[in-house]
Amino acid sequence: MSVDRARPLVQCALAARTYGTGERAVVAVHGATCTLLAGQSVAITGPSGSGKSTLLHLLAGLDRPTSGTVTWPALDGQPLRPGPVSVVFQGPSLLPALDVTENVALPLLLGGVDEGTATGLARAALARLDLCFIADKLPEELSGGQMQRVAVARALAGRPVLILADEPTGQLDHDSGSVVVDALVDAAGHLGAGLVITTHDPKVADRIPIHWSMRDGALRA
Repeated sequence: MSVDRARPLVQCALAARTYGTGERAVVAVHGATCTLLAGQSVAITGPSGSGKSTLLHLLAGLDRPTSGTVTWPALDGQPLRPGPVSVVFQGPSLLPALDVTENVALPLLLGGVDEGTATGLARAALARLDLCFIADKLPEELSGGQMQRVAVARALAGRPVLILADEPTGQLDHDSGSVVVDALVDAAGHLGAGLVITTHDPKVADRIPIHWSMRDGALRA
């Protein structure tokens, strides 16, 4: 899909997220203000528990702010998924009963895309990541790095304008992690999409031109 590149893909204005109430309340994110434009790539760094994943979930629309706002101006009110906004999680979370192509096509099918089109888009995404040779394999037949690359292909199949990846290399060795980061960066460039990666790995962050940092729920963008 095409978007107005002059308008933000996603924008937070004093966004906060608190879990629980009273004495048990935990402020995971507070007062986050940031803007991401089409084509920009950002690494969000910070220690475990600093609020990186919660902020990413807010940017993805998977969670709602307790206060403040998160908006997607360039999408003009379109549904975020499937298509415009895609998320890659730390674990690939592939369905064991489906082969690789079926796993990649599943979000499209759930979004109402017909089976033939969904399969074609899935195979194109796998080809872009050089994964055609495992297209018919089940998840149990894949390495950890291959599974995560399939998860990236699944996120890219709908040609998103915003790609959000939550610690995508956290469970991988260095070489496998580098391949996954390469795939994300290359795909974002190919699609002209915005990219946000949360990471505690400085080598991953060094691959991304814009750095935001989080500590104790506070964002420095």
